[in-house]
Amino acid sequence: MHETLFDPLTMGALEARNRIFMAPLTRGRSTQPGSVPNNMMATYYRQRAGAGLIISEATGISVEGLGWPAAPGIWSDEHVAGWKPVTQAVHEDGGLIVLQLWHMGRLVHPDFLGGEAPVSASATHAPGHAHTFEGRKDYQPARALSKDEIARVVGDYRKAAENAKAAGFDGVQLHGANGYLVDQFLRDGTNLRTDEYGGSHENRTRFLREVLEALISVWGADRVGVRLSPNGETQGCDDSDPAATFGAAAKVVEELGLAFLELREPGPDGSFGATEVPKQSPLIRQLYSGPLILNSDYSPEGAVADIDADRCDAVSWGRDFISNPDLPDRFRLGAELAPNVNVPLSWYLPGPDGYIDYPALGDPAKQVAAG
Repeated sequence: MHETLFDPLTMGALEARNRIFMAPLTRGRSTQPGSVPNNMMATYYRQRAGAGLIISEATGISVEGLGWPAAPGIWSDEHVAGWKPVTQAVHEDGGLIVLQLWHMGRLVHPDFLGGEAPVSASATHAPGHAHTFEGRKDYQPARALSKDEIARVVGDYRKAAENAKAAGFDGVQLHGANGYLVDQFLRDGTNLRTDEYGGSHENRTRFLREVLEALISVWGADRVGVRLSPNGETQGCDDSDPAATFGAAAKVVEELGLAFLELREPGPDGSFGATEVPKQSPLIRQLYSGPLILNSDYSPEGAVADIDADRCDAVSWGRDFISNPDLPDRFRLGAELAPNVNVPLSWYLPGPDGYIDYPALGDPAKQVAAG
């Protein structure tokens, strides 16, 4: 069933064997202290190697940019060593995996920064609560990055890309979505700058461009992608004219010739980030000629319809891949999907429960090996 989903797809130098991609999913299983990937994570990703492309969980490029308990990093040699068994496991099972590079900006609580304020495009204050090792705490006001600091952060992205290559990944994806640092520069609700990084759409996309150019300097454009969330508010980050803003961002992606662009686009009835703001993918499809990946609450039938209609080239699934490590096999056979258990609690709990213990297809009593 769903034959379209099993067509191969070329994305620059990346050759995906199907169009069922695994979306980036924060799971909070790295070893602490240090945010170091471990063998349990290698098992988790190996189990899901049947995806056409695995986009890794969001991974911190620096201490400054990582504010999620037990999320992994990629700024040190120890991180490189921890990620190597993960990429090796995926490759041994014929999979393809890129590392998603993450700076959370104003969404890093001072608890992660030795009490210092988080950084952002401008001095703003995110609504809501941060997850910390001591429980949920109110976000704190961020300070604006200076131009010298912006150059330093771009350098942090470049170093993270170098480390991702050393760890054996097939490429990298820039996390430019969901209200994190790149998104904070893109949107006029969080970017209040009056210098060359603020104001016009061209200026607000400048940071995006500079970071992507840094990643390309390491990998080449044919192994670099980006994720954007162009419609609706996310974590207090919003824009008054998303068509103009994300149209400008799509033009940057086109000019740089990236391997792929992924869009998180919730609709009005989605369970996560539901919004009445129209999806921007039809406009972006006109501006970016490369492979376009769509994400948010897709059924396999909906994915086939959008691919066949040339609205996108592939679809990424998140929550369904948590409880169905063999998701492509289930789609191929039209098999019932396993439900998530203890959602959302099990998403972020330490240990193997709700992580690497989901049943294999065809044998409900069999637990997927945690070897």
